[in-house]
Amino acid sequence: MMERFTKPFTQQEPIPDEAIAAAMEVLRHGRLHRYNTLGDEVAETALLEEEFAAFTGARYCLAVASGGYALGCALRAVGVGPGDRVLTNGFTLAPVPGAIAAVWAEPVFVEVTDNLTINLEDLSVKAGQGAKALLLSHMRGHVCDMDRLMEICNAAGVIVIEDCAHTMGAAWRGVPSGRHGLVGCYSTQTYKHMNSGEGGLLVSDDPQVMARAIMLSGSYMLYARHRAAPPPEAFERVRYETPNVSGRMDNLRAAILRPQLRALPDQIARWNALYRTMETGLQGTPGLQMTVRSEEEAIVGSSFQFLLPGWSAEAVQTLLARAAARGVELKWFGAAEPQGFTSRHDSWRYAPAQSLPETDRILAGLIDMRLPLTFSTEDVALVARIVRAEVLTVAQGGAEVPEFTRSAD
Repeated sequence: MMERFTKPFTQQEPIPDEAIAAAMEVLRHGRLHRYNTLGDEVAETALLEEEFAAFTGARYCLAVASGGYALGCALRAVGVGPGDRVLTNGFTLAPVPGAIAAVWAEPVFVEVTDNLTINLEDLSVKAGQGAKALLLSHMRGHVCDMDRLMEICNAAGVIVIEDCAHTMGAAWRGVPSGRHGLVGCYSTQTYKHMNSGEGGLLVSDDPQVMARAIMLSGSYMLYARHRAAPPPEAFERVRYETPNVSGRMDNLRAAILRPQLRALPDQIARWNALYRTMETGLQGTPGLQMTVRSEEEAIVGSSFQFLLPGWSAEAVQTLLARAAARGVELKWFGAAEPQGFTSRHDSWRYAPAQSLPETDRILAGLIDMRLPLTFSTEDVALVARIVRAEVLTVAQGGAEVPEFTRSAD
């Protein structure tokens, strides 16, 4: 009998008891708004910012309503505006080019490599063509050679903003993700490394950039209540010039996140154990190409990707159907139409159409799956066996979905 996996790929772990208790305390006193404090009380949101700044080694931190808001806020704070050319990966998710288009700038896509990182040769060419900024997506947790990337961008005068939605806790040569560029942006949406439903964080060492970000987020004149903010003199000019685009995080979400931040190193170790189990299980599968992770990269393995080079769209779709029939949910970035959270650069028609032959070749065979912490290493080993078996079946000409999978369950 064929093995079948029965756990959902979208089920997160419960919110920790410590976080639930902290949230209940906020609910009991009712002061959810970050600036609604009594006496010398310090808001949960201000404490989270202080703790996350320490976690990343940044001078300043701002908590906001979502990861997407963090990206848009960062772009505005560094001075990106209408007509500016902003580079980003050809392989990313829609909120990244969406943030660029939302400030009326022009997304310019950069090719990616077989290891799913930004192509530094293509970046070098496009950085010298009048780009103002690079909104770098560490897509699905893959980190490129950040030293070389910063050399390229610094030489071309291109501002670097890092989208670290998938790399909270990762590092390149010991430097935390988000700490190479001028601003690092993070997400605490449910499927990310800390879960508050929605939420985001920005870090920077630049006092003027962070002062503008704080004013943009809707601080009014209450910026002195931030504990991970620049000194008051950084706000003297920007407080009159910066529009309020309110997107504050509230104390309820901050209370939920603070215990999760303390637990994050242990969570990362668990994710990486799952990732390495999947890597071992799929290693050497004919027809399947693994990504290569640099020894300089400290990963957070919360998802797993592999390539099916040269496969037809029909064969990929057959694999997805056969895997789904056995309980394994795979995502494909090469589909002609966007589905759920998955889309590709030619779906984002608010950006000019662009030729990305290398990225298109890679996406045509790119398969993605989540590795939630509700899975054990034994679960992941089973998933790997199923994926390996189905890849072999389809590669050898198996075209039909097994009959038992058409039942109601």
